[in-house]
Amino acid sequence: MIERNWAGNVTFGAARWHAPTAVGEVSAIVGAADRVRAVGSRHSFNDIADTSGDVVSLQHMNRVLAIDPDARTVTVEGGIRYGELARCLHVRGWALANLASLSHITVAGAVATATHGSGAANGNLSTPVVGMELVTCDGDRVDLLRTDDLSPFDAMVVGLGAFGIVTRLTLRIEPTFAVEQRVYEHLPVATAVEQLGAIMASGYSTSLFTRWQGDTIGQAWCKRRVETTPVGDAPIDDGDSFFGAAPAARAFHPIEALDAAACTEQFGRPGPWHERLPHFRPDAMPNNGDELQSELFVAAEDGGAAIEALASVGPALDPVLQVSEIRAVAADQLWLSPCYRRESVAFHFTWVSSWAAVRPVLAQVEAALEPLAPRPHWGKLTTLPTATIRGRYERLPEFAALAAEWDPRRRFRNRFLDDLLAG
Repeated sequence: MIERNWAGNVTFGAARWHAPTAVGEVSAIVGAADRVRAVGSRHSFNDIADTSGDVVSLQHMNRVLAIDPDARTVTVEGGIRYGELARCLHVRGWALANLASLSHITVAGAVATATHGSGAANGNLSTPVVGMELVTCDGDRVDLLRTDDLSPFDAMVVGLGAFGIVTRLTLRIEPTFAVEQRVYEHLPVATAVEQLGAIMASGYSTSLFTRWQGDTIGQAWCKRRVETTPVGDAPIDDGDSFFGAAPAARAFHPIEALDAAACTEQFGRPGPWHERLPHFRPDAMPNNGDELQSELFVAAEDGGAAIEALASVGPALDPVLQVSEIRAVAADQLWLSPCYRRESVAFHFTWVSSWAAVRPVLAQVEAALEPLAPRPHWGKLTTLPTATIRGRYERLPEFAALAAEWDPRRRFRNRFLDDLLAG
């Protein structure tokens, strides 16, 4: 059987696929393998999860193991998806601080690649991790806890699969909360350039959607926490102008030509956090996507300059771009996070599904942003030379040394890691 990623642009070269149900099985698989990698929801668009040896899917290891109200943590198996975890937490009165735009991705996969949502004060989905269990190259189980700055923990959270297969994670949680979401149309590009910081800070989570054509940004999605408003049939209010953008009169999909039925409520009606923070409803998880994706992170203070740079290449993007999303992400201390010690603005690109058509345009985008030292998302497509990417991560040499120490047999290495860690 031919195995592919979610978008169908990557064909896996693995000799064998496994779907264990317990950590002991994972240990046995790793111990017997020459090369081995873990795969999550297959939502990566490059070969980060591929291998010539064995692939381990944790799809059956998807349980919530424990909620600790005193420590405010939840412990889960690595294969659980955020939609499943969110529902379990909410009915018990708990929440995660943030979610990505899609709920179908797995926790372990999102954490390993520093996948994120939006919010100037919200870190990526790796930042709530305070504990991990992983199966190392000898098949041993190791528990890691966040302790202090001298721990290798901050190197291993965004680990890209280099240290082992993450079978359990412990995440910080907080009391459940409500969110309202409103969408606005036609935000002036000039305003976004001048006031991007204020725009991104105006909501708990804010996203801008554009195709980089003309002098306005098509949509602004602003999600606000509603601490005192009960969840339910609250009155719908269209709200005021949003930095010169008008309240939307209809529901929108990020790609304007598509049906908004799969999207979360947009007219200010408060709802549970997990039904508003993603862009798409938890019960509308996509099975596959006729698209490619890229994402580039720049420092928050350079966000306006990045908008100007991308607007300047807008005509080149038009034939191959479905939509672009702008989000804010807080800084963190995770060595290979694109937001390592840098408040960031992320520019996401959903392309048509032809890499031959997209690649030269993506190269033009990356060239336009190069003066701002962009860092690409680990699970998405880039044309940046690996040497350039290495230079954007000051702790990468230490990361490579630590990975070699934890995996002297190179069982978890693949072409992606060999290329990245070779420098």
